[in-house]
Amino acid sequence: MSLNRSDLVSAIAAKSGLTKTDADSALSAFQDVLLEAVASGEGVKLTGLFAAERVERAARTGRNPRTGEEIAIPAGFGVKLTAGSLLKKAAAK
Repeated sequence: MSLNRSDLVSAIAAKSGLTKTDADSALSAFQDVLLEAVASGEGVKLTGLFAAERVERAARTGRNPRTGEEIAIPAGFGVKLTAGSLLKKAAAK
């Protein structure tokens, strides 16, 4: 089972005492800040929870799985997420 956005908003509202509307606004603001930071090349670190950073991917040669033909994959960017210690402990329970 996983939490969808509305489940997460409800849980945040219940734990924080915020209304669901305020919790949704806070979650949207967090999302916007995270996206803007990663897009500009900044890392985001929530100690104990996770770290997110933009990483460069070099150009490489790949293979079309359907035809087996080699294709050129251009250089680009990806996102690296690293779980923090609290998140790792929660997963181990």
